[in-house]
Amino acid sequence: MKILIIQQKMIGDVLTSSILFEVLRQQYINAQLDFLINEHTYSVVENNPFIDNFILFNKKEESSKIALFNLAKLIKTHQYDVVIDVYSKFSSNLISALSGAKTKISKYKWYTSFIYTNTLKEGKTPKTIAGLAIENRLQLLEPILEKQPPIIQPKIYLTEQEIEDSKQFLLSHKINLSAPLFMISVLGSGKNKTYPLDYMAKIIDAIVKETQVQILFNYIPNQEPEAKDVYNLCKPETQKHIYFNVFGKNLRSFLAITKHCDALIGNEGGAVNMAKALNISTFTIFSPWILKEAWNMFEDGKMHVSIHLKDVNPNIYFNKPLKNMKKEADKLYKMFLPELIIPKLKAFLKNK
Repeated sequence: MKILIIQQKMIGDVLTSSILFEVLRQQYINAQLDFLINEHTYSVVENNPFIDNFILFNKKEESSKIALFNLAKLIKTHQYDVVIDVYSKFSSNLISALSGAKTKISKYKWYTSFIYTNTLKEGKTPKTIAGLAIENRLQLLEPILEKQPPIIQPKIYLTEQEIEDSKQFLLSHKINLSAPLFMISVLGSGKNKTYPLDYMAKIIDAIVKETQVQILFNYIPNQEPEAKDVYNLCKPETQKHIYFNVFGKNLRSFLAITKHCDALIGNEGGAVNMAKALNISTFTIFSPWILKEAWNMFEDGKMHVSIHLKDVNPNIYFNKPLKNMKKEADKLYKMFLPELIIPKLKAFLKNK
């Protein structure tokens, strides 16, 4: 048995879809289980013991239909028995259609359902603490499983050397690993998923006032100007707790540093999903247009907590689909005042 799972694009999506391999391995012990992902997301699934091979989708295939077609032809030569298309966009539709697999599974879309042998309609209301992102992926396995798949939490597999190296890195920058250490996800994956910088500074001020913890910022080098803006907007007494120049130079180093933190707080996105996969406590600020029920995975009110504008001002959303509010992100964010978040944040901090 040879099975290919397709999940392109974002880090959080790839990490979440990786649970499918652990479930499949329980039933198909000797199967070849392969994963097609965007090359920049490989770090979150590196060393995953349940995945046999990776097929990396790069910028060339993303920008050229000829390159995409050639990749699809190459995949056909692998002679997969099953293709599970989690991504379900044009590129993965084409790869699935040309794969030659006897069984092709994806979520139901009326205009692509002819490509697949099995399509499943996504749930709209979560049935478990795992949330819709997990539940809707697991149901894609139902056509090839003998029993209901178990709920599994995504995991990131760091080596002992990576953990030790990050420990020494933090110690070399005078981080006290015996005292609380928080990672702040100061920036989202885009402007419409980033809590306003001046508001974020007030959130960080509240964290330090409440806890006096050591603070790290999660950013990559090309985001340094925006991260510095947040730092400069914080109160001078808050800045003393922020180790601004201590950050991961790449994704694996960020993961290893986060492993030593007591909590990650900030914008919803890949960083939150990765912290959860490292078993690190999280407090998530959702973008006003993102469906919280899909991505508040394993939220229990203690270890993992989140807040959405809809939680504190539901009238704004009356009879309005969330996806239609994406264009209003800036206006909605301005309404999502720090004062609406800080009370729930303080309750979260008491458990830390």
